[in-house]
Amino acid sequence: MKVTRGFTLVEVLLALSLMSMLLALAYGGLRASTRAADKGQAILEDSSRIRMAHQFVRRQFSQMIPLGFDQSEDGALNGSEDGRIVFEGEANRVRYVAPMPGYLGFGGPQVQELEIISGDEGYQLVLSHALLQNFEEDKLYERAPILLMEKIQSAQFQFLGRDETGELNGWVNRWESTGILPEAVSLDIEFTEDVYIQWPLLTASVRIDPSAMADLPGANTRDDQSYSTTIRDLIKKGGKQ
Repeated sequence: MKVTRGFTLVEVLLALSLMSMLLALAYGGLRASTRAADKGQAILEDSSRIRMAHQFVRRQFSQMIPLGFDQSEDGALNGSEDGRIVFEGEANRVRYVAPMPGYLGFGGPQVQELEIISGDEGYQLVLSHALLQNFEEDKLYERAPILLMEKIQSAQFQFLGRDETGELNGWVNRWESTGILPEAVSLDIEFTEDVYIQWPLLTASVRIDPSAMADLPGANTRDDQSYSTTIRDLIKKGGKQ
């Protein structure tokens, strides 16, 4: 009689062990590739978001124009003879006047405020804006602010100005001469650990035509018609960029 021989218990256990090891290796490789794909996608999204926010902030800083949006009680202290406030700057907030991109605003120059506030995942960089015409501070907050960046660990604005002799001062984190624009503005940002892209150094010069600077309050001469024409030209140039 011919006897049919099957697998022994040891052979079955050995086969199951080998199969388990192969499955574990395959699952580990699949999981690693999935994590790598997710990380790559996150890096692409972070890079795009950071690039757009960086370009927007630099553009707005470069297009600031010396139009007053408020009045100071003491013009001598804020750098303006008539007390106009054209720029406010602190470590966590800046307020200024500039034209807005067409997809965000219309109707002429607007008062804009960039502020660093607390968010769900660290700090956030947000933008509020309102028309300069008939401006009141409450109008800045009638709508929810526009979120530009999130997942920020730390951030700080700094400002560069000139002394009475025309020499550049060092960078400061509070702008005292609110009646004049700074020479340049910088924004430094450090992100939380789950953001893999660094914020590029942002230092934007304020591009004001010399003829406009000559007509600002505090200068030796003042021609309102020339000043108004210069501002209109600045706004038109900003809209074409």
